[in-house]
Amino acid sequence: MKPLHKKLLGLLFTALLFTGYNAVGQDAKKGSLSISVGFYSQNNQVPYVKAKVKTKVDGRFKTVAGIPLALYINNGDESGNLIANVVTNEKGEAAATIPASLKAKWGAGPSHTFLATFKGSKEYEANTGDVTVGRAKIDIDTTSDRKITASVYAMSDSGWKPVKGVDVIVAIKRLDANLNVNETATFSTDSTGTASADFKRDSIAGDANGNITLVAKVEDNDQFGNLYVEKTVPWGAKFTPVSTFDRRTLFATRDKAPIWLILMATSIIVVVWGILFGLVVNLIKIKKLGGQSA
Repeated sequence: MKPLHKKLLGLLFTALLFTGYNAVGQDAKKGSLSISVGFYSQNNQVPYVKAKVKTKVDGRFKTVAGIPLALYINNGDESGNLIANVVTNEKGEAAATIPASLKAKWGAGPSHTFLATFKGSKEYEANTGDVTVGRAKIDIDTTSDRKITASVYAMSDSGWKPVKGVDVIVAIKRLDANLNVNETATFSTDSTGTASADFKRDSIAGDANGNITLVAKVEDNDQFGNLYVEKTVPWGAKFTPVSTFDRRTLFATRDKAPIWLILMATSIIVVVWGILFGLVVNLIKIKKLGGQSA
């Protein structure tokens, strides 16, 4: 009996060893996530933080959806610094505005660090991404001779100060994508923190009153993140919408299709069916000739 007990204990010990080995192996197989954090301020109002999560698959980065993140300001260890708990969407992105409860902390200093923390899961290891940005704002102004001026200011201990050497995009807001105001896409601020651009899109269409929206923005700046501001000006051509509902156009209803389109479609149908009819007639003739020769 004693040898049997020893064998059973040995088997049990071996099974426990393999179980522990498998657990270690499973932990080692966990994927790693890359978390990037961005700061955004639109029209110098309530800013927001956006995190993007990626993982490397077969040597390529791929966005990951469904990852829960905790967004913090300054310190991820204190609950009083929590901006929001978010989950990444199908693009691997999650964003949250800085709540009113953290307004005092946001305005307390010239710069802040934003963190996105992932606690880990069965598939992925825990990780944290962060970005440190200085408090900044961007203004846009225009003159009567259609000159656009964008100004960038950063907060310091003594107040707002102009920033030199910041690349600013000055453009016209359109439905699909922004349109440059002239042949130059990006302008750099001078010692006064301003960048100037001449408006050269005189024939661009505006709304019914000729209004268009100008945009000045700073993208992915190492110091200030992303800044964005808009201004409406009456520099566009007045656009009066004309209804074509009762006319023959490509976008009208079926009964209002253009005559040329109807003729083209009808011609194609006649030609195709004519060829098919001719083939049937020839087959019948061939069959009759075959019967006569027999």
